[in-house]
Order: sequence, then structure tokens, then C-alpha cells
Amino acid sequence: MAILDNQQVATPPQQPQEVQVPTMVIQPTKGWQALQLGELWKYRELLYFLIWRDVKVRYKQTQLGIAWALIPPFVTMLVFSLIFGNLAKIESDGIPYPIFSFAGLLPWQLFSLALTSASNSLVNSANLLRKVYFPRLTIPVASVLAGLVDFGLSFLVLIGMMAYYRIIPTLAILLLPVFTLLTLVTVMGVGLWLAALNVQYRDIRYVVPFMTQIWMFATPVVYPSSLFPEPWRTLSGLNPMAGVIEGFRWALLGTQPPGAMIIVSSAVAILVLITGLMYFRRVEQTFADIV
Repeated sequence: MAILDNQQVATPPQQPQEVQVPTMVIQPTKGWQALQLGELWKYRELLYFLIWRDVKVRYKQTQLGIAWALIPPFVTMLVFSLIFGNLAKIESDGIPYPIFSFAGLLPWQLFSLALTSASNSLVNSANLLRKVYFPRLTIPVASVLAGLVDFGLSFLVLIGMMAYYRIIPTLAILLLPVFTLLTLVTVMGVGLWLAALNVQYRDIRYVVPFMTQIWMFATPVVYPSSLFPEPWRTLSGLNPMAGVIEGFRWALLGTQPPGAMIIVSSAVAILVLITGLMYFRRVEQTFADIV
């Protein structure tokens, strides 16, 4: 109330100011523009958190902790050396069989563990998918990248074995990051397919362990690809992990170069990744409803 010339004059009440609330409109995406890979960079802090979460959950409440990253490949190498190296006398390109098999198991362990984790990642994060919006692609990507921790620890064991056997790598070791990247491209492509399919068809969780076992024996992990004459050796590169493992052995142990095989494997890996991304983005808008 205001007082003017001994008279009371009513002042009109002030209208509340409208508050501008930021809004985000989520629309269905179509075509190649639907990939929107730049969103991964915008949500990179969430990606870091998911990677750290996966690493901690893997070794939470375990007595041996990160030692479990070393035990499986080392024990598997001992078994392979006994059965395939000593009993079956499988050729190993003139390299001692223990380190020959371990050099193959190193990228294969990264592939198999990351594939299993990525295929189950969306189902295991069902509560997160239903509560908040974020690029769904970050979940399988985080599961794959978390496998690099185990890979790095196992690589230290391989370095120790190379010192024990007095194997000095050549300049080809500079290409080792390329073969590691090719491993990630392969597992990311296959993992995106399986993660998206696993949301709708829960049989995938039972298919993946069986598939990885068959895939390993179709890959030159326990035997060299040099056992295959041309052109079958090159055609074996249609299995992208064949080129990866032969590349690892060549870069670290100086075995026969992968040659045209690595070109075939790289082309297949890129094709699987592109199709996996396209399918994942096509069906991701249904994840929250189905999972």
C-alpha cells in the first residue's frame, strides 16, 4: 500500500517474471547423420566413469585382485604348451612354443573378454538406460576400453618372457599400436551387433561363450597361419582376428609378416564396425522400452 495526500492508494501486485527453462528435444535419427559420434566426446566424463566402474566391478571383493588379469592367459599358455607344443608337436615358426602361444593369447584375451563384456553391457545397465538420457553408445564402448587394463598387465608378462627367451624385437614393434587398434575395431564392431541383439534376444548371452570358443580355434592362436598354403592363408584374413594375431607375432617375435592377410582383415574389421554402428543407432531408441 502507498500513502498519497492522506489517502491510501492500492498498488497493483507485481507479475512474476517467467523463468526460461532450457529444454532438449530428442528426435528419431535417420541415415548416416544418425551416428553422431561427436556425442561421445561431449559425454567423455561419463565414458571415463563407466570405464572405471567396469574395472572396479571386475575385481571387487576378490582376494587376488588384478592378478586375475595375469592368471588366465598364463595358465592357458601352460596348457597349450603341454598339449599342442609337446604332445601334438605343432609348428611354431621357429619360436619357442610358450612365448609363441602367449603372443597369440594376448590380443585374443583382449578380444574375448571385451566381447563378452560388451555383449552384456546394455542388459547389465538396464536401470541406467531407463532413468536418464545419454548416448547409449558409451556403454559398450566403455566395456571394450576397460579391457585395455588387463591387456596392459598381460603385456608386462610378455615382455618378461621375451627377456627370458632373449628375443629382441625389430622396428616392426612400432606397428604394435596399429594391431591393437585393429583388435579394438574388431571387437567394437562385433560387440555393437551383439549388445543390440542381446537387448531383444536374451539367447545371445548363451551364444557368446560358445561362439568365442569356436572362433579361437578358427584363429591362429595355437598354430601359425603359415600352415596354410596360398591363397588360403590370405583368405584366412576374412577372420579379422587372424590378421591381428599374425601381426602381433610379427611385430614382437619377428615371425613371417602377415602380408595381404592384414589388408583383408582390416577391411573386414572396418566393415563390421560400420554396420555395427548403423544397426546400433537404428535400434537404440527402443532399448529403454525393451530392456
